[in-house]
Amino acid sequence: MDENLERGARDLQQIDELSNSGGRERPISPDRLLSAVANDYRRAILNSLTSASEKTLTHDALVDRVADRVGDENAERTSDEHRQRVRIALHHTHLPKLEELRIIDYETETRLVQFVGGELEQDLLTLVKSYDGYE
Repeated sequence: MDENLERGARDLQQIDELSNSGGRERPISPDRLLSAVANDYRRAILNSLTSASEKTLTHDALVDRVADRVGDENAERTSDEHRQRVRIALHHTHLPKLEELRIIDYETETRLVQFVGGELEQDLLTLVKSYDGYE
């Protein structure tokens, strides 16, 4: 029984080390990390950034990639309208949430968005990619 407790403690320590590898002051909780990748837009953001060179994109390029990956539920809406809705959603909801978790860094002056997450985030994205068809 003690062996199981020790193994569990080692596993938790490894998770803490992995989740702290992105330069966070403290590890991200599993619930917050899972919440971050539970949304189509945020998965599209993270997948777009991790597949980009240097894991960095301009805000406009990121909007285009996310709009292409996340379909519009309203078929009557134009492509420009869809992109504008994506732009607004990223700016007001999804980028701030990911930045708060220190998975991304968004420089408003340069309009550059960079993936700064650690190995844990990378592994989780790799795991869910096949379910989203981003392979």
